[in-house]
Amino acid sequence: MKKDVREMLNDFTNGLATLSETNGEHVNAFMNLLGTTYSEGALDTKTKELISIGVAAYNRCEYCIVFHVYKALEAGATREQIIEAAMVAVAFGGGPSMAYSVTLLKDSIDEFEKDFK
Repeated sequence: MKKDVREMLNDFTNGLATLSETNGEHVNAFMNLLGTTYSEGALDTKTKELISIGVAAYNRCEYCIVFHVYKALEAGATREQIIEAAMVAVAFGGGPSMAYSVTLLKDSIDEFEKDFK
């Protein structure tokens, strides 16, 4: 069954907001880590998002794949760059990483790419 990647993205971001109502300190710490990690440094944000896509595909984290495809596109990554980053994960993760790359990752690109054109 094909997943609704936009709904998954919304579920994740809304879930963070809901959890912050009762566990604000933890959610804020996580968000601060993300903010620090993804800010421009020796690597630009787009490169960091592409690395995140590889890690997400390797770990088969569905919400991570959806979120970081969106953020990579937002940072200016192309479809080709996103797929190539995922293929690095396949070199390490084999069939399971490929399965997530040809389904959920591809569907995420298809859905979110138009948001940034």
